[in-house]
Amino acid sequence: MAKIITLLFLFLSFASASYVEELKWPKGETFLTFLVKNNLPQSIYYTLDKEEQELAAEIVAGVKYQVLKSEDNQLEQVLIPIGEELQMHIKKKDDKFIMEITPIMLQNEKHVLAIEIHNSPYVDILSATNNYILANEFAQSFKGEVNLRNLQKGDKLVLVYQQKRRLGRQFGSMKIDVSMIETAKKKNYIFYYKENYYDIKGQELTSFLLSNPVNYTRISSPFTQNRWHPILQKYRAHLGIDYAASVGTPVKAAGNGKVLFVGEKGGYGNTIEINHDSSFKTLYGHLNGFAKGLRGGQGVKQGQVIGYVGNTGLSSGPHLHFGLYRSNVAINPASVVKIAKSALGGNELKAFIDYTMGLRKKVDNALETETPPFREELFNLSYPLEKSQS
Repeated sequence: MAKIITLLFLFLSFASASYVEELKWPKGETFLTFLVKNNLPQSIYYTLDKEEQELAAEIVAGVKYQVLKSEDNQLEQVLIPIGEELQMHIKKKDDKFIMEITPIMLQNEKHVLAIEIHNSPYVDILSATNNYILANEFAQSFKGEVNLRNLQKGDKLVLVYQQKRRLGRQFGSMKIDVSMIETAKKKNYIFYYKENYYDIKGQELTSFLLSNPVNYTRISSPFTQNRWHPILQKYRAHLGIDYAASVGTPVKAAGNGKVLFVGEKGGYGNTIEINHDSSFKTLYGHLNGFAKGLRGGQGVKQGQVIGYVGNTGLSSGPHLHFGLYRSNVAINPASVVKIAKSALGGNELKAFIDYTMGLRKKVDNALETETPPFREELFNLSYPLEKSQS
């Protein structure tokens, strides 16, 4: 029977006789090499099913993970985040090590930030919060919508945003519910709604458009961030979209960018990674081969053939695994792969307007009560986002 348990109780159940180390995942490390280096049985990896082995390739270099050790320096438990929803939890059971995929227990904080512009929004956000992730998220959302170079000293900026914490520390990406710049007494709004940015009228503002990377017959597996499988009694995740296609079907770059990686990557087999713009990355997995001469550091154009559909790695049939990452966090490619911008209408537009009215009130309140040079308010502090099951 499922029951609610806290992450700290799970992880620190014998804290009185143990201690915790927080480490950063090394560049080039795989889950399998991690097991070898820490004298853990490789069977932990090889007894996972193919979906779990593929998910192990999603561990991002630089992510902070925790190791619980006994007083005599023996490893007891490990927590390794995968994306922002799930983690790999290694622990002992019946005198042998096992690995389970469990939800990450998080707290969600909501903030209001109100500042006057003195240098540029990016610099002023950094000065007020010392938060590069927040500044980058703002720059990405407002890109191309307001000429930020024409802002005047004394213009105002308000952000209503959400920030997650894991084990008491900031974790994952930021979500800015609304950004507002007031210049020449005109308020310019951008709202985040159902994985996309919109203006006040419900017109989509996505400035970064991707095209489908392959001609496919069907989507064999959609993007799934965190789903409890009632039959298997475990959490499943698929951090990308699988496009079924014949072996040898050309795979094209979904957007302009620079090749970050070409080679073999865990359960993804032959893989290509491409950096786009300042914060996006795409991944193309299970390839049969690469385009001739393709190498790391090379620039590519949208629609350029970079590889060919295959069945390499942990693949049950020929397909392309297509992953999209924003600031190294997996997001649903279907939310960004578009032919053109769109506008909300009908009941969806009404729901959007109702939703944004509350956010506009928060912006107005922030402007009315501002205390120069900035004011930051914390509200709705710290509630658990996920429940773990066992």
